[in-house]
Amino acid sequence: MIQIREITPQDKPRLQKLYLESRQKTFYWSDPKQMHLTDFDRDTKDESIFVAEADKTILGFISFYLPDNFIHCLFVDTHFKGQGTGHQLLEKAKQQLKRPMSLKCVSQNTPALTFYEKEGWEKLEEVNDHEAYWNMIYR
Repeated sequence: MIQIREITPQDKPRLQKLYLESRQKTFYWSDPKQMHLTDFDRDTKDESIFVAEADKTILGFISFYLPDNFIHCLFVDTHFKGQGTGHQLLEKAKQQLKRPMSLKCVSQNTPALTFYEKEGWEKLEEVNDHEAYWNMIYR
């Protein structure tokens, strides 16, 4: 059974690794040499972070910036994709954030775009700012 809980200091090394490995596998169009363990710290600074866990194994995490009702990161370990972890993490965000919620999703990440649309998110506009992405909203 998947449990969603707040991050603890002990989670950080595992989340850094999960974030790095997920991006290296998923973002095949990016240079993996430009990705580092410390990116997790930079990319989740000042954000609320919740962890999905089952049997003491971290499956994924979500981070969001409360003042803007903005989901910044949602990553699931590639070994556990398709098992409901992403859905449960989004449900936690719905409990924490006000609507409308927003996020950005890289245009080339078609599996993630499909996932978000299946979860009820709408594409608002595609923006090309050094990399094309969709601004998405959940009302």
